Amino acid sequence: MMHTADAPLAADERKVDRLLAHYGESHRHPTNELIHFAAIPAIMLSLVGLLFALHPWAAYVFVAASLVYYATLRSPAFLVTMLAGTALLLALVHAMGSLVLPVSAAIFVVAWIFQFIGHKIEGRKPSFFEDIQYLWVGPLFVLSKLFSRLGIRW
Repeated sequence: MMHTADAPLAADERKVDRLLAHYGESHRHPTNELIHFAAIPAIMLSLVGLLFALHPWAAYVFVAASLVYYATLRSPAFLVTMLAGTALLLALVHAMGSLVLPVSAAIFVVAWIFQFIGHKIEGRKPSFFEDIQYLWVGPLFVLSKLFSRLGIRW
């Protein structure tokens, strides 16, 4: 059975809208949503930091591949914001200096603990358990909520 994210697109529906709608189904509880607003950016920072600690090029390839994925969703607002966010993430990782590995590892563990607490409260499993691309949709979910509050159409 196809889940919502794999269903054929309606004539006026964008893939990003379908992905966000499906992702939102397991992120409705206000506490879970609030946890995600903090934990998702923290996880992205920690991933880039951990990859950077492995080798700087690993981080650069990851963020480049992520940006290519975001470009395929054809949302200029999301793409521009993710480009700016990527620059910020890389600046923060560089600012960690020699502490990039322990700081990133600590952030990673704590942020994931909170994510799983949020999903326990929600009573639904994380979306990426059914499709790995939802690891990249999470940041867009946070942005979509922020954009909605600011009246920005993505």
